[in-house]
Amino acid sequence: MILFFSLKGSPFFTQFRPGIEGKIFKLIKFKTMNDRKDAQGELLPDIDRLTPIGKFIRKTSLDEIPQLLNVIKGDMSIVGPRPLLVEYLPLYNNFQKRRHEVRPGITGLAQINGRNAITWKEKFEYDVWYVDHISLALDAKILIATFSKVFKSEGISQKGHATMSKFTGN
Repeated sequence: MILFFSLKGSPFFTQFRPGIEGKIFKLIKFKTMNDRKDAQGELLPDIDRLTPIGKFIRKTSLDEIPQLLNVIKGDMSIVGPRPLLVEYLPLYNNFQKRRHEVRPGITGLAQINGRNAITWKEKFEYDVWYVDHISLALDAKILIATFSKVFKSEGISQKGHATMSKFTGN
């Protein structure tokens, strides 16, 4: 309810993301940014649109809760590489594409090892390592570590960004 009033509209954010084998699905999250635009009608940068309540929701990772619907639908898993933007698909090299060999997850190895504060290279290395070593024991370890990271609010964003810089390839 707080999100509905603070954002003056739907509290949900949906966006198409690539899943397993690059299959596109609609991801759902709680909305943490407003829709403010510049004079040309373009959305303002993320950092300028992030609301105070949105900062809290991201800090506590509450924005991820609606993704449980994506898990129920079979588009996502609880653990796996985080689904990135569709626009990044043509930028991936063969190594980076391997992240799509498993279902994307609400949390993953990259999230417990720096989240958005790590480099793109590190993120892809963690994602592919996970693909090569996937197991129930590893998933359990990642889940336990996720709760610790959320509690400590670590790695929420890169310096100077609401989340992290855009991926531009390689």
